[in-house]
Amino acid sequence: MFTGIVKDLGRVKYLRGNTLSVSTRIDDLEPGGSLMVDGVCLTVTKILNSSVSMDIGRETLEKTSLGKLKTGSLVNLEPAMRISDRIDGHIVYGHVMGTGKVLSVKHKNNTIIITVKADRNTAAQLMEKGSVALNGVSLTVNEIKMDIFKVGIIPETAKRTNLGTLNSGSRVNIEPDMLIAAAKGK
Repeated sequence: MFTGIVKDLGRVKYLRGNTLSVSTRIDDLEPGGSLMVDGVCLTVTKILNSSVSMDIGRETLEKTSLGKLKTGSLVNLEPAMRISDRIDGHIVYGHVMGTGKVLSVKHKNNTIIITVKADRNTAAQLMEKGSVALNGVSLTVNEIKMDIFKVGIIPETAKRTNLGTLNSGSRVNIEPDMLIAAAKGK
């Protein structure tokens, strides 16, 4: 499990076949341990200097945005939480339900408003003022209409995550808050 609070903004070294290698400053990772990459829970298979490698299953490559990563892409990274960790975001499993398309990114005062179109099944699991993880980042759903929802981020979140690089047409991984989805019976 994770909290949705990004610990490092890594850079993709390569994606070859089913193997993803990412540079990171996170120094307490171990082979066999979990690392959330853009909202997807992956298992660390190899550590070399300041990079980690992970194998990605076929379904994960097809159903998330990870299969579209390029060398140099920025990715949000978070190691699995420890029982003793403070939960600043919300419980995030790293089980992406679907991807969404960014429709717009607008700056309003000290907030960046990101509008996302999700598939109907994923959108049905969201709730206004409930939590959602976009690329693994814990956020609050500000508004939802059918399959389109809005979240707001502050400049600090834009700087510390890859959400600050999004633009119209970008794809994002979406994980609805599982507690809300369970309560809604989805």
